Amino acid sequence: MPQNNLVFYRKYRPQKFEEVVGQNSTIQILKNAVSQKRIAHAYLFSGPRGTGKTTVARILAREAGCADEDIIEIDAASSRGIDEARALREAVRIVPFRSDFKVYIIDEVHMLTKEAFNALLKTLEEPPEHAIFILATTELIKVPDTIISRTQHFPFHKIAIPEIVGELKKISSKEEFSASDDALKIIAFFADGSLRDAENILFQVVGGGLKKIEEKDVRVILGAPEEESVERIVGAAFGKNVAETLAALDKVLEQGTDPTLLGKLMLRNFRAILFLALDPKTKHILEHEFAAEEIASFSSLIDGKKITSPVAEHALRQILEALTTPMDDAAAHLPLELALIKIATYK
Repeated sequence: MPQNNLVFYRKYRPQKFEEVVGQNSTIQILKNAVSQKRIAHAYLFSGPRGTGKTTVARILAREAGCADEDIIEIDAASSRGIDEARALREAVRIVPFRSDFKVYIIDEVHMLTKEAFNALLKTLEEPPEHAIFILATTELIKVPDTIISRTQHFPFHKIAIPEIVGELKKISSKEEFSASDDALKIIAFFADGSLRDAENILFQVVGGGLKKIEEKDVRVILGAPEEESVERIVGAAFGKNVAETLAALDKVLEQGTDPTLLGKLMLRNFRAILFLALDPKTKHILEHEFAAEEIASFSSLIDGKKITSPVAEHALRQILEALTTPMDDAAAHLPLELALIKIATYK
C-alpha cells in the first residue's frame, strides 16, 4: 500500500472539470462559459458540504487562466466583519500578478455580518474588470437576495450513492487495498451525499491497516450496530410486539450506539421495505444501496408479516419524525422509542 498519508479527499481532489462527479449540469455550463470566454464577474455555489463547491471554484479559477498567486481564498467564518470586507474592497483594486483575472473565493459566505454583506454588495455592483468573485455557502437562506441577484447562482446537489461508490472504488484501486461493494455502499450511505465525508470515512477505515475491507469493518469503526441488530428491531416492530421491540432497541443502545446513528440505519431499512411493499420491481433501485441478501431479507419480512405499503409508509414517517425531534443528550433515545411504539401498535 502506498505510504503517502495525505488524506484521501485532499489527495484525490479533482483538478479538472472532467473529474468532478455529481454536478453534471453545472459543470457543463461552466465549461461552456470558459470555452466561449463568457465568464461572469460573480458566481454563487450553494449546497450541502462535501459536494464540490470549493473544488469547482478552484478549477474554474484555473480554467479562467489564473495563476495560483492570483487565486485568493477567504474563509468568511473567520473573516466575517466590516473591517475585512473593507480590506477586500481595497485589495480588489490591485491588478493580478501574472494573470488576466484575479479570483476571490469566499467560502461559507453566509457567515458574513450584515455590514460586511453591504460592503461586499458595493464591490459586486462595481467590480474591477480583472476581478471574479466565487461565493460558496452551505446555507443559501442566510445569503441576502441582493447578493444572490448579482451573481450567477449554481445549486450543488448531494452526490448519489452509486457515484460515491464508483469514486471510492477508484481510490481503493490506486491505494492497493480491496473493499467489498457492501462496505463501499454503507460508507456512501453514512456520508449522506458528501463525497468528502465518504473519502474521510474510507481513510479512517484503512487507517486500521486492513487490506480487505468488509461492511462489518466500517460499522465497527463508526460505532454502528450490525445489520442483524437493526433488522431485529424492525422485524419486532412490524410484528406488533412492543416488549420485544423495546428490548431489542435497549440491547443496541446499551452497546453505546448513538440513537441518531441507529435511527438513520432504521430509516434506511424502512425506506427499502416501503419500496418493496409498493412494488417488488423497485428491487433494482435498492441494489445500489443494499446487498442482495439484505433485499431478500426485506422481501421475506414483508411476506411473513404481510406488510402493506400504508403500514410501511407509517413506519417510515415515524422514524423521520423521531430523527427531526430536538432532544438533549440525556433523552436522545426517547423519540426513537416513541416512534417504535407507534409502529408496533399501529393498526
